[in-house]
This record gives sequence, structure tokens and C-alpha cells, in this order.
Amino acid sequence: MIVTVTPNPSLDRTVELDAPLAPGAVQRAARATSEPGGKGVNISRALAAAGRETLAVLPGDESDPMIAALAAVDVPHASLPTGAPVRTNVTVTDPQGVTTKINEPGAALDDAQVAALLDLAVARCRGAQQVASAGSLPPGAPTDLHARLITALREQLGDDAPQVAVDSSGPALAAAVAVGPELIKPNAEELLELASVLTEDRDGDGAPADCPEARLAEEELEADPAAAVALVRRLQSHGVRDALVTLGSRGALLVSADPQAAVLHADGPPLTARSTVGAGDASLAGLLLGRAEGLSAEDALRRAAAHGRAAAALPGSVMPTPDDLDLDAVVVQPLPRRPR
Repeated sequence: MIVTVTPNPSLDRTVELDAPLAPGAVQRAARATSEPGGKGVNISRALAAAGRETLAVLPGDESDPMIAALAAVDVPHASLPTGAPVRTNVTVTDPQGVTTKINEPGAALDDAQVAALLDLAVARCRGAQQVASAGSLPPGAPTDLHARLITALREQLGDDAPQVAVDSSGPALAAAVAVGPELIKPNAEELLELASVLTEDRDGDGAPADCPEARLAEEELEADPAAAVALVRRLQSHGVRDALVTLGSRGALLVSADPQAAVLHADGPPLTARSTVGAGDASLAGLLLGRAEGLSAEDALRRAAAHGRAAAALPGSVMPTPDDLDLDAVVVQPLPRRPR
């Protein structure tokens, strides 16, 4: 069983245009879809599509359209009633794969609701192999919500606590890293943001002079996997352990907490993206699937990259099924060590 926890779920509305987005103009949609969303929800959807047992834990009333949509796609869930509607996020895509997102802030959670959500998550994680705590935080939630979940799992479940993967950003991810989750899944932007938060916490003046990787632009880091690895290595002293780093069209990296283990880079032929929404979530689902099945690190990363590529080729935030995957198109290789 793989449990996902999504503190700030959403109903994802995707509008596909047949021409580039023209701000201020009136355009007709070629296609529109709605899917239950939020990072953890997307991971559970991908796991369910692959036939893996999963449970999505999230806030929301059973009568909410988002929860109803989750039930409609046969994803098991445990929801905490809040009396407030789940947010709606809108994504606009064009034929060139350019994606524009408008995300609502979500319904606020008070202290009692946060505590109840954590209690619900811990109770439903008993017997789980892995947990993915994922996504942004709703208004009112503490910055360390993901960290509190990790701590509660370890304190209450002890040796039976599942491994935890965290997919978030900014201070929420930094707070989670401080308690040492087994895995994080940043993209290039999130990795740079994490470095900024952690080094500011340490030095008070941003990235140190001896950390040039932290000063790169997002596009530069995506184009330089070795720099991304160097940045992860620098952050491992802050609590980062294993890291799945997605690099957009440049593939993905798997950096182990073991400094002696090979760093793996997965890539494939050029792909025309239809929608990048949820591609990173699908990648994490693929890695969790591979690990749950006992695959080697190479094959688990291949699964992750294939899931991410397949999701990018699908409309909206549709999660891929096994039939959508092209494992043979993904090449996984050890990344040469950067000279010191």
C-alpha cells in the first residue's frame, strides 16, 4: 500500500486551445476537462491506474465535486470534512505545449483541522510501505505540516513507520528536509528555491560564495545535470537524503544519500508535450512503484521517467496507464562524477 497525503487538493480544470494564448482576446477552447488534483491526489491516481493499492488522504467534504470526481475514477480515499469547498485550479495549454496555470489558494485549515488531518493520515498509514506527502499548503496551515506528518509517523508507528517521500516547495519543503524524509522530489526551480531557503537559514545572506550552483537560473540548472547533483550534495548536510530531481525536457536524476552510489540520469528522445501538468507527480509515482516492486535503482528511475514522459504527452492532468508507457525509450546511465 502506498498512501498519499494532500493538504491542499484541487479540482483541476484544463482548457486546451487550438492556437497560442492571446491575453485580452476571446478564444474558443478545443477541449476542456476536469480531474481531481493536487500533487498527492495525482500520485494516487497514477498508482491506481497502474493497478497498485493506494489511498489518498485529504481534506474535503464527501459531497464536494472534487471528492466525487476522485470516487468516480475509482481512487480510494479518506477525507476530512471541512465544511468548505475544495479549490479549483485552471490550466490553459496551447498546441506548442505552453502551459499557463491559475491556482486558487484553497480553503483555510485551522489548528484543530490540521491536527485532525494528521491524525487521520497516521491512522491510515498503518501497514503502508510508503507515504507521499505532497503539494502546497492551504491558508492557515503551519509551514512545517509535512514535517509534522513525518515526525508523527515515526513517533506513533515506530519501526513500522513507512518511508516518506515529500514533494513540495519553499519553506514547507525546507521544514520537511530538516526531519529527514527518505526522498524528496524537486524540479530545478524547487531545488534552487530549497537551496536559497536553507542557505539563508544558515548564513542569513543567501547562497554562499562557494556554492555557484545555487546562483544558476532554472533553465541553466536543467541543462546541467552535474550542477544539479552538486547542489543536492551540498544540501545533504541539511537533511536531504535521496532526491529524484526532474529536469523538464532534460530528463530526471536519482541522487542517493549514499555518496558512493552512482548518480543516475534518465533521458529519452525529444517529446512534444501536450500538457506538463502532473508530469512530475507521475514521475514520483513511477519511482514509488519501482521501489515497491523491488526494482533496481536503474529500473525504478526508468519507470519514473517513462511515467513523466507519458503524462506530458496526455491532455490536462490525465495520469498514464501501463499501456501509455514506453520504457524502451528511456535511457538510464550513471552520471560521470564532476572533477573537484
